Amino acid sequence: PAPPRPRSSPRGRAAAHHPPRPQTEAQPRLCPAPANSLSFAFSAERIPAMRTTAASLAALGLLSAVMGPAEAFAPPGAALGATKAPPPSSVARFSAPRPAPLSLRSSAVSNPPPDGNIFTNIFGKGMGRAAPSDAPAQPQAAAPAQDKVGILFLNLGGPESLDEVEDFLFNLFNDPDIIRLPGPLQPLQSFIARRIASSRAPNSREAYESIGGGSPIVKLTMEQGTRLEEELRGRGIDSKMYLGMRYWYPFTEEAVDQLLKDGVNRLVVLPLYPQYSISTSGSSLRLLNNMMEDAPNSWDPRKLDHTVVPAWFNNEGYVKTQAKLIGRELEEFKESPKDVKVMFSAHGVPVSYVEAGDPYKGHIEECAKLIMAKVNEGKPEGQTTDWTLAFQSRVGPVKWLEPYTDDVLKNLGEEGLENLVVVPLSFVSEHVETLEEIDIEYREVAEEAGIHNFKRVPALNSDPDFISCLADLTQDALSKPSLRVSEALELYQGKSMREAAAEEKNRLGWLRPGVTPSTEAINGRVAMMACASLAISQVISSGCPAISGPSIAGKEPFCAALSYDGWAWLLDVLLNIHM
Repeated sequence: PAPPRPRSSPRGRAAAHHPPRPQTEAQPRLCPAPANSLSFAFSAERIPAMRTTAASLAALGLLSAVMGPAEAFAPPGAALGATKAPPPSSVARFSAPRPAPLSLRSSAVSNPPPDGNIFTNIFGKGMGRAAPSDAPAQPQAAAPAQDKVGILFLNLGGPESLDEVEDFLFNLFNDPDIIRLPGPLQPLQSFIARRIASSRAPNSREAYESIGGGSPIVKLTMEQGTRLEEELRGRGIDSKMYLGMRYWYPFTEEAVDQLLKDGVNRLVVLPLYPQYSISTSGSSLRLLNNMMEDAPNSWDPRKLDHTVVPAWFNNEGYVKTQAKLIGRELEEFKESPKDVKVMFSAHGVPVSYVEAGDPYKGHIEECAKLIMAKVNEGKPEGQTTDWTLAFQSRVGPVKWLEPYTDDVLKNLGEEGLENLVVVPLSFVSEHVETLEEIDIEYREVAEEAGIHNFKRVPALNSDPDFISCLADLTQDALSKPSLRVSEALELYQGKSMREAAAEEKNRLGWLRPGVTPSTEAINGRVAMMACASLAISQVISSGCPAISGPSIAGKEPFCAALSYDGWAWLLDVLLNIHM
């Protein structure tokens, strides 16, 4: 038997008894100084005595120039000491890096300084290092002769055993894109998620037990990826599929680690959600975008050119495949199309998401229209099949998209309908929402309402036409200009992200008194310089105060740093640095 799978917790929000996947901690890099570099060891023989107040204040001025907030006084957008990057066109085939239109994370992560050395940032030259060599620069390695194409599938995930159900639910409800809490309650996200997961786990276990004890979504998605690789290989494109699940194994982080390790340089990010929603594609892309901001060098477009297919509900191949599967179920009603009705059942989302700008509802409605237009294509008037749309899987007391699937089934039964074909619209593979919720729960509701012939269209799974559709999407994405993950987020939910950022800024406004952060930085540095000047004046006029503690270089701790000899040492260091 396979060894038990380790329990899970979402990255960055780990519960105490759910240890995250072991990570290799980065070790501090200890760079030994070159033989010719400046040594900062104290040497009394090299330090000339300084006995004048003017010289001491001059040393203070040099120290302030080094440690002062030079960036705060620079014009907006100016970068001190930054070196100009080589033009993107110097590397063939890869699209130029595009600035991210929006980032909710710290600019210190998304825009790191060219060097962590403060002297480099201010003076633009190496400080405390050996002088650069005059030898000609080595030519850069040429771009690889052939692209290494990767396809990153993004999907929801699901527990593969009953023991994993509660942890899976915790990961699901711990996502702020799934359970949105008001600002004051956001620190309680994990606590609330755990309570919801614990309360829903028993019923969820029963649901998964009724379909075999676990979700088949990982197995089915891996099969889709294998078939896609074969299809692309037949079209002359060698590729590798990486599977990143949002809430269970294999996590998105694991897939990203592997594709970076494999040296992929062309990546197509393909969420397996035909319709875009903040809670599905948006959540997975937001997580991926955070990972890109945390490792900007790994995701440099000149090394790894990525593009995303954020929504594809209107793709011709997808529409035709869905229409084909529906047509098979309608075959027995060929002579009497008015005796049957098609009901699309899509996963619901809270109404508040749509009001905040989520395009999901519009995508679902347009998708259903396109599919039924293809189903009824070529049929004479009066021989077309009628259809309706409903939403399933609502959770909690908030209002979700309507009409609800169970309500529609009851209404259709009251109207005397006996034949119904149900289409799981927002799912591309079988899982608990199709195998248990539709096939068992809604079938019972339909039969109680008088709908005795309840037929369900299978999910797309690895249908050859659907695999061809995925290959078309991948090939098309590789041939078009890249759409970055950050650009997709801005395109589909930029308004809601900006509103969330503004709300967060207002919520934490009391923590940032003052006109602007830049002004506060200047005020703080000026205050520090004033305190240091007062301390120096005190030492000059009254000498060092008596402070208990170990002596440093024959001085009391306080005066060791502020004495004439201390300033002389610093000035000697600055004057002897090789620029």
